[in-house]
Amino acid sequence: MIGLKDKITYEFVFEDEDFWEYFLEHKAVWLNSDERIEDYNKIYLPYNSTSELLLSKARVIKPNGTIIVLDDSKILTAKDEKTERVYKYFAFEGIEKGSIVEYYYVVKRIPEYRGKQIFFQTSYPKNDVAFDLYAPSNLVFKFKSYNGLPEVIKDTLSEKKSHWTMRSSEIAALEEESQAAYNAYRAFLIFKLDENLSTNSKDLISYSNVSQNLYNYYYGEIDKKVQKKLDKFIKEAGIKPSLDEEEMIRTLETYIKTNVYLEQGGKTTSELENVLDQKVANIQGMTKLFVSLFNSLNIKHEIILTSDRQDLKFDPGFEATNFLNEFLIYFPKTEKYMSPTDFDSRYGFPPAYLTDTYGLNIKEVVLGEFKSGAGKIEYIDPVPAEKTVDKMIINVTFDREDLTKTNIKLERSMEGYYAMYMQPFMNLIPEENKTELLEGFAKNLDENAVILTKKMNNAEPKLFGIKPLEFVLDFESEAFVEKAGNHYLFKVGDLIGAQIQMYQETERKLPLEDEFTRTYYRTINVKIPEGYKVANAEDINIDHSFSKDGKKVLMFKSFYEMDGDTLKITADEFYNINKISKEFYEDYRQVINSAADFNKVTLILEPK
Repeated sequence: MIGLKDKITYEFVFEDEDFWEYFLEHKAVWLNSDERIEDYNKIYLPYNSTSELLLSKARVIKPNGTIIVLDDSKILTAKDEKTERVYKYFAFEGIEKGSIVEYYYVVKRIPEYRGKQIFFQTSYPKNDVAFDLYAPSNLVFKFKSYNGLPEVIKDTLSEKKSHWTMRSSEIAALEEESQAAYNAYRAFLIFKLDENLSTNSKDLISYSNVSQNLYNYYYGEIDKKVQKKLDKFIKEAGIKPSLDEEEMIRTLETYIKTNVYLEQGGKTTSELENVLDQKVANIQGMTKLFVSLFNSLNIKHEIILTSDRQDLKFDPGFEATNFLNEFLIYFPKTEKYMSPTDFDSRYGFPPAYLTDTYGLNIKEVVLGEFKSGAGKIEYIDPVPAEKTVDKMIINVTFDREDLTKTNIKLERSMEGYYAMYMQPFMNLIPEENKTELLEGFAKNLDENAVILTKKMNNAEPKLFGIKPLEFVLDFESEAFVEKAGNHYLFKVGDLIGAQIQMYQETERKLPLEDEFTRTYYRTINVKIPEGYKVANAEDINIDHSFSKDGKKVLMFKSFYEMDGDTLKITADEFYNINKISKEFYEDYRQVINSAADFNKVTLILEPK
């Protein structure tokens, strides 16, 4: 597939006293596969209840030169039954391999000018790429191009209206890669309205204005009636004066995320009193509820707005509202974050893709009796690797009568992000599902394992972030040892479970990004049967690491020691950084594949 033309045009106009945006998209693509043809059977148009489709045309040019023009009957309207959203689309027919599909449309709609992102790069190459923006001469727009896209320049010959343009004869394809922030690295631009020369207004879209507006909204004065309802809510949540700050935060968060329903949209669910009465809130209402409760409890905090680094890297050098689409709350005393609207996350462990990036912190400034909000761009540090731990302690003994039979005592504990999707919700999981989860830690190693005892520790939701979630099992297995003559082959590596094996058949194009930093601790104690020894213990020794600024930031290291007749194996692993540039991708791959190499280790037990 090749893009033959890709043109996008915006025009902003005043009509009477209203401000409108006209948007044109004109594309022509050459299709050379059944998959691509399937993708282009329908082309959806950016139509909604507040927009007007003014013009649209489409055609198919077949390889033999035949042209099929779509008439109005092929521009269809449909309705999503769940959302009740109405949308329009081109319904193409007669496309075959080698066809060219060309279409354009013009839409009149409510303008977006506070920060608009436009992608120009995708998984296929494009030719003849153009961007234009027209506006009244008194309006000045600001632009920034990313990831190799040419800069937008002003057309100095345009007199009646302002005109900015970007041209590129060719934009290369960019394929998706595993563990890559694909959208964040595609070529795109962002524009915003910056000045109005008629009113001498500058920095129209600035974080200082955003910060003050958000502060006024979220920290505005609360009347006595609503405050009484807040106080009642605090009592219902089980907040007592004896609790320390972290206990209050955790208790409130658990109560809110269990008892208040989050919905999309809805004006009434952004009003604090309605939220308290109905226990239903939208994103703004949920954030306001948390902020108001923390204020009532005198818990110091700051609102942060940021963007998901998978999709858009927060740029400290360009102020636009499309970087401000996710809320976090920061607590200076503990230096921890929480998400008020992500119900799967918990205090201390915010959505990981909202960390390791920049954000706009809105801090309260007090001058005498006057209070206001001030915004400051700061880095949101990722949660340290030592806070997200997967730990295994395994004790192995062999049956005296049959060495192919083993008894395995497994202690598996998880904390941080590894426990976050289980521990806070254990009270909601039926007992039979808990049993299945617990037994799964043995069955995943050997589906025929005979489980003797099992228990789960620290399964209370309130213990998340305080104590690790623990799974303790005692089971028998015949899956780990095979007899070979008078020797026994002990597949010790299988005890840590299947591991990721990373392959890269082509040159890596994009940096690698993990979701969160993490640590693995594994200790395997093997009681060697009487009369036997390990012939190849050196196979256990694996040591690969990657250092940055003189410090090890990635590491896998396995080693052993003998303590009498017990072979003690340690296999530890950590990833202290999330972002790996493509130049060091092979170093990362070597470290992560080390666990897969350990997984293949088989020890030979031979007679002494």
